[in-house]
Amino acid sequence: MLLNFTKMQGTGNDFVVIDAINQPVNLNLQQLRFLADRHFGVGCDQILLVELPGSHDADFRYRIFNSDGGEVQQCGNGARCFAEFVHEKGLTDKNTIRVETLAGIIKIQRQRNGEVTVNMGSPDFNPKALPLLVPEQAGHYLVSIQGESIKFGAVSMGNPHAVIQVGNVETAPVKSWGPELEHHRLFPERVNVGFMQVVDRDKIRLRVYERGAGETLACGTGACAAVVMGIKWGILNNKVTVELTGGNLLIEWDNNQSPVLMTGPAKTVFDGQIIL
Repeated sequence: MLLNFTKMQGTGNDFVVIDAINQPVNLNLQQLRFLADRHFGVGCDQILLVELPGSHDADFRYRIFNSDGGEVQQCGNGARCFAEFVHEKGLTDKNTIRVETLAGIIKIQRQRNGEVTVNMGSPDFNPKALPLLVPEQAGHYLVSIQGESIKFGAVSMGNPHAVIQVGNVETAPVKSWGPELEHHRLFPERVNVGFMQVVDRDKIRLRVYERGAGETLACGTGACAAVVMGIKWGILNNKVTVELTGGNLLIEWDNNQSPVLMTGPAKTVFDGQIIL
């Protein structure tokens, strides 16, 4: 199978984006892992499929596969790249599109300055939404990792996130705590783990260990999760710049049932073909 694809990145979170509307696409687990492999394939954090919608309420369907081949519900950086892709490829002339995901319909808007704003929907703090196996909802939870008692917040942004506040992201134990918490029995469907350093009430620094992908240069839903937890904890304002390894995102939330808005860049790296 000859497959056309586009390599894209949003704040360093990189993707293989595939038009599954104008070419037949039926990828198995091995092919997905091969595409994501940085040594033998194209290399990416996630593979994104652009498909026709299943309902009249959306313009497209958006599917996301991690580098391990597992399909996931949501990816904020990918959503921005998705919007840029369908516009660049002439699949739509709309600057605002509605897109089906496993987490529901999201709205994406291309800005005049070249950045993209994604309506990420409202955060869900109910432990059942992640799922998180605890007796009741709380602002903080405790877990023992490597003999230490770790305090974290938990929220679903369409996918599950645990947020840990640290003094310095550069020295945070991302490589050791990340995989342990990702696979902890508290999270039967695994979890993304964010390590958040508060610079001031309007800015944080963040590293994210993503389930099925490991640490990435950026995570859009992780940035949203960190900011909404910081707002819930009373340590952040409602409009926060998130400094990630791959660049900055702007996250806005009104601390109620309103949706979280994420704004940031989306860039095409190259187009290519690969035989699978």
